[in-house]
Amino acid sequence: MRDVVEAGFERTMGAGMDENVRRGAIISAVIGFFAHLSLWALNNSGQITIIGDSAELVQSPLSALYTPFSILLAYEVYQLIRTIPDSFSSSVGKQYEIATLLVVRDILKRLPEVDGSDGWEVSDDVAFLLVECMAFLVLFYTALTYYSMKKEEDGRHSISEDVGAFILTKKAVAISMLVVFVIIALSSLTGWIAAAQEGGGSVDRTIFFLDFFTFLILADILILLISYWFYTDFRNLARNTGFVLSTVIIRVAISAAGVSSMILFTLSGILGIAILRMFVTDKPSEISVLPRSS
Repeated sequence: MRDVVEAGFERTMGAGMDENVRRGAIISAVIGFFAHLSLWALNNSGQITIIGDSAELVQSPLSALYTPFSILLAYEVYQLIRTIPDSFSSSVGKQYEIATLLVVRDILKRLPEVDGSDGWEVSDDVAFLLVECMAFLVLFYTALTYYSMKKEEDGRHSISEDVGAFILTKKAVAISMLVVFVIIALSSLTGWIAAAQEGGGSVDRTIFFLDFFTFLILADILILLISYWFYTDFRNLARNTGFVLSTVIIRVAISAAGVSSMILFTLSGILGIAILRMFVTDKPSEISVLPRSS
């Protein structure tokens, strides 16, 4: 069983596969950008007519940024799944990177719709844009903080046999999440195409990400419960519980709309920073592992 899981993880999320996926994502993003820009040009010149809710994707040349950002977001999700066996902090750090890119994509999507106002008056569109930018800064700072902490923690703990078994379990969860990722991605894409053909096709952050984060929360909770079998250190368990709570808030923020969503995204970032500061200030304790039953 160990060999099967290790081989499966290496083939789907190993260093070599990650490099291939990264290159494919970059090439796809560039092609997607020019393809989307071409659709805007054809629609703007009247050679084709795009109607329905999907017309919002060709309102402006800036709308062409939506496609490459979506592809890069898909790659970030793949990266998130790869970090599941590492640690909760690594996984949650990737979640903040995804939340940051989601907010940036929403900002780029909304820019063509922003209407300015004369004088000192601030329109609702500009005010909401300011709120989105503030949420972006908080999430971006949180993601950078997680990255710094990850570098500090590398090599800090040695891996015992029992901890190795825990990592193997998390690799099995990661493989399962990769399957879920592919299924949800294909389902979301085919569903959007069908809706666009019927005059719908509106795009928002709930497409794919709402379902994916639901499964991600379930995976995090499963890992948290399994960790109780291995770890007796309450400090680590409390920290990981806080990380799960942060993930739940991100998921609620994805489903929310307007200012409420930005407040929730900001709250998740503030919670993440607070957890980091709270646990990084203390000297790291050695990992305590429950003895095996004879």
